[in-house]
This record gives sequence, structure tokens and C-alpha cells, in this order.
Amino acid sequence: MTERIRISLPKSFSFQTEIPIRVTDLNYGNHLGNDSVLTLVHEARVRFLIHHKWSEFDIEGIGLVLSDAAIVYKAQGRYGQILVFEVAVGNFSKTACDFFFRITDQKTGKEVARAKTGAVFFDYSISRPVSVPKAFLKQLGN
Repeated sequence: MTERIRISLPKSFSFQTEIPIRVTDLNYGNHLGNDSVLTLVHEARVRFLIHHKWSEFDIEGIGLVLSDAAIVYKAQGRYGQILVFEVAVGNFSKTACDFFFRITDQKTGKEVARAKTGAVFFDYSISRPVSVPKAFLKQLGN
């Protein structure tokens, strides 16, 4: 099978968290479902933001709106398996950035998937995209 989407990962990741695969994450094939991978990526992103004392609705007063998502599967995930989600941020533009995720099996280190989600910085009070907060750029070294 030829990989249709390619996600080039950054060289380093500034955060990691572990999340076990729950029975509700399984699909009819009895392995990690594609919809659940996106849900787990969302959890990892929220944990990353909390680690930096932010939330998706408050990064220096600005929120995030997700603009796109891509997932490339490398191996099956099974019930009870603990996944390690490494998170990095890059590809900054004036109003957006990408969150990158490398997802590996905690025991073997084998890559299960990689993902990218695009995020636009959004001021909910005026319902418009705004510039990336300077504190976000400063804290992440960009």
C-alpha cells in the first residue's frame, strides 16, 4: 500500500504524554479506530496547552480553531496498549501554526501513527482570526 499523505515530523518534540487505548477507542476490526486517533490527538494537544498554562480558549486571551487534520497510520493499536504522544509546534504563519504528533507504543517504541493538526488563532469576541500571540511564540522558541 502506498502512503497517500506524508507528514514530515520536526526533529525534536517539546512535550510528551501517555494515553492508554480504551475499549471505546476500538473499531469493528478490534483495533484503534481512525476517529479515536483524532480524539486522542485532541487530548494530547489539550495536555500540551495545560502544561504551558494555556487552554484552547485562552492563550494570552486568544483561542484556537482547528483548520485541518491529517493522520498517517504505521501500525495497529490494541486495547490496553499505552501510547506515547510527542507534541511539537511549527509552520507558523501570521495567524496559524501546526501541531505535530508522533504516536508510539510505550513498550516497544514502535511508531503507531503520526498526525498533524492545523490551528488558527481566533478571537471569539470579534469572531475573526488574529495574530499568533507573542507569548506563545516566545515560550515555544519560535
